[in-house]
Amino acid sequence: MDVSFTERELDVMAILWDRGSATVAEVREALEEDFAYTTVLTVLRTLEAKGYVGHREEGKAHRYAPLVHRAAAGQSALHRITDKVFSGSAELLLTQLVSGRKLKPEELKRMRQLLDTRLKEASR
Repeated sequence: MDVSFTERELDVMAILWDRGSATVAEVREALEEDFAYTTVLTVLRTLEAKGYVGHREEGKAHRYAPLVHRAAAGQSALHRITDKVFSGSAELLLTQLVSGRKLKPEELKRMRQLLDTRLKEASR
């Protein structure tokens, strides 16, 4: 499943992934920007129409929950970025990732371990 979000949809999905589920009012309250209730409702309905969230009735409100895992969305977004920004080169993506930010030595060591593991798997 190719998962694709607008920036606003991704903001809403991040809240649902973090909380597990939320009502429109809860999502609206958690958003950094102040959006109208109807705007948040429209985003949630759009996400539901795309099959990315579902809802159940909770009194007069609907409680929305993600139907797509964060990891699946991340993989899809990463593939799109790699293809469109880095011409399909994972090497260029990795170079940008490790050069463009201050990473802790522990993070770099874990990345090296992941790369070493992948190298071993690839050489089998």
